[in-house]
Parts: sequence; C-alpha cells; structure tokens
Amino acid sequence: IGVNAYLWRASLETLSFMPLVQTDSNGGVIVTDWYANPNAAGERMKVTVTILDQDLRADALRVAASRQVNENGTWTEAPVQAATVQKLEDIILTKARDLRRQALAS
Repeated sequence: IGVNAYLWRASLETLSFMPLVQTDSNGGVIVTDWYANPNAAGERMKVTVTILDQDLRADALRVAASRQVNENGTWTEAPVQAATVQKLEDIILTKARDLRRQALAS
C-alpha cells in the first residue's frame, strides 16, 4: 500500500454501500459508480476519494462528489452541498483514527 493504511481502509469501509469502479491502493484513489439513494428518488451521486500522503492527517485526504438529478428522464448535473463532502471527510478521518487506536491497543 502506497498510502496511509488507516485512511485507505476507513475510506473503503465508509463507501462500502456504493459500487466501486476503481481502487488503486498505490495511488490512493477510490472511485465509485453512480449510487441512487432509495430515499431520494431521481437523484444519484458519485464519489472520488484521494489519499495524498502516508501520514494520518486531515490534509492527506481529499473527497470530491458529483451529483445528478433526473429531469424528465435525463440526468443533469446538480450542485453538491459542501457540507456533504465535509461530512464524508469527517467520517473517514474519525474511522481511520479509531482503526489506528484499535491497532495500537492490541
């Protein structure tokens, strides 16, 4: 693995509900396919996580998301709330820190 193992594992666990298109542990890139939330009909999201460093730091993680809405049978780009991306980053970082704590405790 060419990137921080805790960030990598936490990212995969966090995105496990979405179909994955690409995972590159050496380059630190995870790309999901479009995911449609059953509770939000007519909307779908795609996420890319990039791990930029071998250290477990907040600036070693970058999350990008794309969102589309279905308008009259056609998928069109729609804005993603910044809070959505921030929440994903927070979840991944918290999970990575928990994984590191568990590893150090055992």
